[in-house]
Amino acid sequence: MQHYIKLMRVNQWVKNLFVFLPLFFSGNLLNIDLFIESFYGFLIFSFVASSIYIINDYVDIEKDQKHPEKKNRPLASGKISKNKALILFFGLVIITSLLIFYFANVKVTLLVAVYFLMNIAYSFKLKQIAILDVMIIAFGFLLRVLVGGYMTGIVVTDWTILLVFDLALILALGKRRGELINADLEGVTRKSLDGYNLNFLNSALSITCTVAVICYLMFILAPDTQQKFHHYIIYTFVFVFAAVLRYLQQTFVYFKTESPTKLIFKDHFLQLLIVLWGISYVLLIYFNNGK
Repeated sequence: MQHYIKLMRVNQWVKNLFVFLPLFFSGNLLNIDLFIESFYGFLIFSFVASSIYIINDYVDIEKDQKHPEKKNRPLASGKISKNKALILFFGLVIITSLLIFYFANVKVTLLVAVYFLMNIAYSFKLKQIAILDVMIIAFGFLLRVLVGGYMTGIVVTDWTILLVFDLALILALGKRRGELINADLEGVTRKSLDGYNLNFLNSALSITCTVAVICYLMFILAPDTQQKFHHYIIYTFVFVFAAVLRYLQQTFVYFKTESPTKLIFKDHFLQLLIVLWGISYVLLIYFNNGK
């Protein structure tokens, strides 16, 4: 069973928590009905994402067998056969379809379909096209947030769209940078990394991190934001700025960003910053009686 869980990359389901962002920032996290709707969205995205991971591993099985870490994946190592992987893939697609049929609306259906088809194309071809590959990854995160909005009827603001896409782009670029460095150390060439070099990725990361910081600053200084939350929201900039610096440190100094998910799970300082940022918003949204 653990091999199937690993094949589905259940640990990556943490990314699907982005579905809850509209609920959280609207102040409706304690609304049970809306929380359940968001949870259905979370399940839909978790199962469809797992189906994509299976196809991605299926397509890359020969490449993964030559990778020092990826060779231990269930398909690459032979712990799960190709036929069983395909059966699991179709099973997840069926489960996703049933969840959509019973719990989702037309807009959610279209967004999930876009995500599925886009990532199928990514697995077979588009991940070999530089820049487009990281844009697709970032767009996938944005689709999670939009699904959360349409599941609950909560409007996703322009600032949310900009920040989510840019932050996801930072993670994707950092991942590519780590893959490029590892490929150079291993002395191998990967077609998926054609069109990238270290100087380009360093510059791209610097640009996207700068954009993220500026966007967040403009967001917390906007009159509507300060009226909705409180003027104290400006102090949350400390956590965001420190988190961006920490991520850049891990990327440029320690080269630990090939897997952003692993970084979040392992880096205690980054975890602390995220928790403090989250607590500050909980206090501002749910315990601020002096608006």
